[in-house]
Amino acid sequence: MSQQKSKKTLLNWDLVTVNPNNKTWDWKDLFFFWGVNIQSIIGFSLIASLYVIYDLNSFVVFFGTLLGSLLVYFFSCWIGKPSQKFGLPFVVLLRSSLGVNGSRIFGLFRCLVGIFMFGIQTYFLSKAIVYLVRIAIFSFDSELLNQDIFLTFFLGLNIIDWFSIIVVILFQGFLFTNGMIFNKKLIKFSAISVYIGMIIFFFLVLLTDVKFTTNAFINSLDYSNFVDKNNIAPLITVAGTIFAYFSIIILSFGDFSRYVKSESELKKGNLSLILNLIIFSFFTLFIVTGADAFLKLDPENLNRILTNPTDIIGKLDNLLITNLVLIFIIIASASTNLIANFIPSQYSLINFIPSSLSLKSSSVIIIIISFLVGIFWLTYLSQIGILSFVDTFGAFFGPLFGIMISDFYLIKKGKLENKDIYSLEQNGAYYYTGGWHIKGVYSVILGFVFSASTIWNSNLMFLQSYSWIIGAFVAGFVYYLLTDE
Repeated sequence: MSQQKSKKTLLNWDLVTVNPNNKTWDWKDLFFFWGVNIQSIIGFSLIASLYVIYDLNSFVVFFGTLLGSLLVYFFSCWIGKPSQKFGLPFVVLLRSSLGVNGSRIFGLFRCLVGIFMFGIQTYFLSKAIVYLVRIAIFSFDSELLNQDIFLTFFLGLNIIDWFSIIVVILFQGFLFTNGMIFNKKLIKFSAISVYIGMIIFFFLVLLTDVKFTTNAFINSLDYSNFVDKNNIAPLITVAGTIFAYFSIIILSFGDFSRYVKSESELKKGNLSLILNLIIFSFFTLFIVTGADAFLKLDPENLNRILTNPTDIIGKLDNLLITNLVLIFIIIASASTNLIANFIPSQYSLINFIPSSLSLKSSSVIIIIISFLVGIFWLTYLSQIGILSFVDTFGAFFGPLFGIMISDFYLIKKGKLENKDIYSLEQNGAYYYTGGWHIKGVYSVILGFVFSASTIWNSNLMFLQSYSWIIGAFVAGFVYYLLTDE
């Protein structure tokens, strides 16, 4: 079927409601989805740091993690329900609260953040490939790495760096442009593969000395003085940190929940986030504490706790295991990149120019820009505060969530004019004023001011983990006051 090209429509076959026959996701698929979201180097390091770096009571960290994951659960269910019900991605539903043109501009913020983060993640993912290439070359001939060809730098990258980042960007481009049916299989494969890798990693540490590493793990479980008012603030901080980690995916969760069979499967599947966090936290804590205790038998390792899995692997001096774990890290990082950055950017970019773009063409644009971000990251972009730029744009995410929830549940009472949501006609339900819902825009901007202030105001930075929630509440409340009649 050919796509309608009329200037009076925003119809695009990649954005239309999902055919009921294609709503095949159940709770097990969402288990793998949430598994992939936590299974990354950043996720591993975050969990490890909370437990062993910041000198917090381990049970405070555990219950703080549970509290944070419960927040993610409820927020994901709220934003996931309208997409599940109508089969629409996040940016299309945004038309209801911001207008058909407002959605195009504000949806682009999600795209920009996604593309930048995709490029940065691609750069760090390429580093794993660099390790594998260097290991392969070194094992063949150790002297080769001293040759000029491997030492010559261009834009801060040598020939191995260039090879690795090109391989990574092409690899991801090949995998991620095959549609959601293939993506579903990829997510499942990745989640299972990474858990297999974690189990191998676990036994590698355990079998170095079963009694020694087990005792180190048990000793890390401190439940003394758990019931103490002084633990309230750390618990809330941990919960906010966990929520902040998942916040980038919550806004665009509808891009995936639109494929879920029913609301009951959605709720059951989202609960698996908590289970994934418990499983992943156990493996992470055991690996870090066990490896740390074993490594500190060597005096040179006394002053540092390793929380990065690649650092731990490097210290264990097992070439086979090193290669295997690096492969699992590549799989995990690529899958996280797909869910958190690539797919949301695709939909947001298509929504910006629905008459001209498709999943394939938008993918090409994302890959090209992300490649440029990746190659310029180390030399230029990381030096000019680009992460602050990304965080500032990300401060819009909470307010956008807030007005969407307020609009769907409180104003529209769960109803949607499916035909008008693709219409540019002035009499369309979502055209509002020139395609903009001004009250929605005011609400988002006010929410953004509150959210961004926790990033830029040093006196409010203690609230930064909750900036997303603050922005969502302010924008949603203001939207309700302005819109309710």
